[in-house]
Amino acid sequence: MQACRLYLVTPPRLDLSSFPDIVAAALDAGDVGAFQLRLKDADDDTIRRAIDALRPIVQARDVAFLLNDRPDLAVATGCDGAHVGQEDMAVREARRILGQKLTLGVSCHGSRELAMTGGEAGADYVAFGAFFPSGTKTEAEVEAAPDVLTWWTDVMELPAVAIGGITPANCAPLVQAGADFLAVVSAVWDHPQGPAAGVRAMNAAIAEAAVADET
Repeated sequence: MQACRLYLVTPPRLDLSSFPDIVAAALDAGDVGAFQLRLKDADDDTIRRAIDALRPIVQARDVAFLLNDRPDLAVATGCDGAHVGQEDMAVREARRILGQKLTLGVSCHGSRELAMTGGEAGADYVAFGAFFPSGTKTEAEVEAAPDVLTWWTDVMELPAVAIGGITPANCAPLVQAGADFLAVVSAVWDHPQGPAAGVRAMNAAIAEAAVADET
């Protein structure tokens, strides 16, 4: 089984005078497999400025730089791919825009049907969640349970990303259920000792869960 890795998603608002240095420190603190720029409701100029500031930092560390919602901008600005939600764009259309070389991810909530459909339509990975309440999801909006990860990894080869309220304290069941990536926001960017400490804490928790699963 492939080792579970960290997938960083940006906060919804960024201060580009300081955030690039914060990103560099976070990525240098431990293993990160992917980085998603997610600026909901931002205009194109704001998104382009953020990409220009962050993409070189991320890609220089061999971390995939993905853009939320906008496959067109991902292609135009040299990103490694894009991530789309069910309400953003059809997976087949996103795949057409990105071509075959760039990475495409799709949100599937807790739905096995949406995941299968997304994979068949050309997604390179599927994202399940939310698994836990978070700053953006309430208890009532938790949409996925760990068993969907186990089911997916048993029947499909495409990677599965788990997202939604994930922290070092609660991530073990997701790692042990077969998640290939854990996507986090607050657990890293809002860590009391700073984002670098957040990356170290998440990686330590992933490693501990993996070891416990083997015993």
